[in-house]
Amino acid sequence: MRFVLRILKALALLLVLVVIAAAGWLFIRPPELLRVGDGYAAKIVCSNVFIAGRAAQDVLHDDVQAPGNPLLRLVRVSVDRDNDRVTARFMGLFAPSYALYRGAFGCTSVPDGNFEAAANAAPFDPPAKMQANDGLWPEGEGIDNPADGKIAALLADAGVAGPAMRAIVVVRNGRIVAEAYGPGFSAKTPLIGWSMTKTVNAAVLGRLMLGGKISFDDDNLLAQWKNDTRARIKVSDLLGMESGLAFNEDYGDVADVTRMLYLDPDMVSLPANAPMEAAPGQRFRYSSGTAVLLSRIWMDRVGNAQAAFSYPHDALFSPLGMTSAVFELDARGTFAGSSYLYATAHDWARFGQFLLQDGVWNGQRLLPEGFVGAMRTPTAASNGRYTQGQAWLAPGGSSAAFGLPEDTFWLTGHDGQSMAIVPSANLIVVRLGLTPSRLDYQPQVLLKAILAALPQPRGPQQQAGSQRQTQPQP
Repeated sequence: MRFVLRILKALALLLVLVVIAAAGWLFIRPPELLRVGDGYAAKIVCSNVFIAGRAAQDVLHDDVQAPGNPLLRLVRVSVDRDNDRVTARFMGLFAPSYALYRGAFGCTSVPDGNFEAAANAAPFDPPAKMQANDGLWPEGEGIDNPADGKIAALLADAGVAGPAMRAIVVVRNGRIVAEAYGPGFSAKTPLIGWSMTKTVNAAVLGRLMLGGKISFDDDNLLAQWKNDTRARIKVSDLLGMESGLAFNEDYGDVADVTRMLYLDPDMVSLPANAPMEAAPGQRFRYSSGTAVLLSRIWMDRVGNAQAAFSYPHDALFSPLGMTSAVFELDARGTFAGSSYLYATAHDWARFGQFLLQDGVWNGQRLLPEGFVGAMRTPTAASNGRYTQGQAWLAPGGSSAAFGLPEDTFWLTGHDGQSMAIVPSANLIVVRLGLTPSRLDYQPQVLLKAILAALPQPRGPQQQAGSQRQTQPQP
């Protein structure tokens, strides 16, 4: 009996020592996967608390833990409103990561804990806050007509709208004809676009093209590429995701994309130092790093740091009346053009209407002729799936396979964000939510149902009149 007790005591002591050793290891050298998870939690909670006004624990549970890696269920967060910070720790103890709110520029991940550097990277002179008005959408927030009953019924069908839908807005002939929101969300809730941000970032670059400060054919884009083969990469190669730069976009583990977003305070560093794996223009590789490089390139071309920080607001959001738009920066002051734009569904739809109108707004051309055409033109290297302008023709499956119009093109983002633009139907469908790809929801189902429910054109003259009202010429 004494021998058994000794064995049990020894095992208990061994267990205690193992727990202490594991805790020490987690405290001193936490695995990168835990740091990524905590970084993700801190950033998402920060943005949703300070931009969207949501409760921290709701965001942690609904946005971070429920759809993500099971380890995320052990993450705990705390919000320091006095210092505009969010801290996330695994089990409330290990691998701490941080996010900082910087007003008009939203939140940034601060993986190195250097809050001073992160605060100083954002300008002290943010763009002035725009106020929404009561005019009719898109000029204001007003809706003039009752919702289309057939389309409203479709949006109420969970099988069509998809799991965990948060917002759907349908725009036809330049007016909102139906909208729907998930529980706890409304037309006033700013929502993340994830990779839909890439297309907005491309449009910001397009505004610079209109002023002649950059072109599709520009090369020698970064000083550090000057003396190697990367100097041959053109702006057009980056826009079409055909730069030839290696980049791992696998979200299942610690990959280039998660390392860039949650472990590196300077998001430009990783993609800018990536090796070439193919000649420019020869291979399609979807890369969030590419979009961040485009951000850095257009910011450098603006010519003045303060002007660059204000440029998305001054050149795009203000003219379009996107009053809710918050384009977030990394911790060293580069716009996170891959992922982090928050805006209401109404404002996302405004951007869609802008593209539908070929980059013209209120009679003024804001994008060069042909720029939106590049967003609708497939690249050969992507086998017709991706376009020359950071947009999709066939996200997750061909639009043609669903019987959709040939001119349909898409903005898409992580967890089920999508915007379909159908010029031939004068139609935009924005769908935002929290719908992981494992659920196999395809937004083509929603678009096809809406197209089938639309009233048929009444006649060539009336249809032409509608086009004149919603697509003004420069």
